[in-house]
Amino acid sequence: MLCEIYKGSKKAEMYLYGPLNKGLEEVPEVLLQSFGELELVMKLELTASRKLARVDVASVLDDIQEKGFYLQVPPSTWDGPQTHSDGSK
Repeated sequence: MLCEIYKGSKKAEMYLYGPLNKGLEEVPEVLLQSFGELELVMKLELTASRKLARVDVASVLDDIQEKGFYLQVPPSTWDGPQTHSDGSK
């Protein structure tokens, strides 16, 4: 699948992926507005065997097919207490 990847002027490290033939027409207006001015970052061919830096390509492909877009959010910056499997902290 060929897709376009956009970033916005308001949200650092957040990206919207959309199919090349439809762009971001399926993205809810409220989400688009939260990004500010959108800028095309790249066009990319996604395949099941392709590796992406921060996201699972299967999740991207699934969301684009089901919702019409994929939203990539920044990696978590949470550095709080860790809970161990035995219940201790």
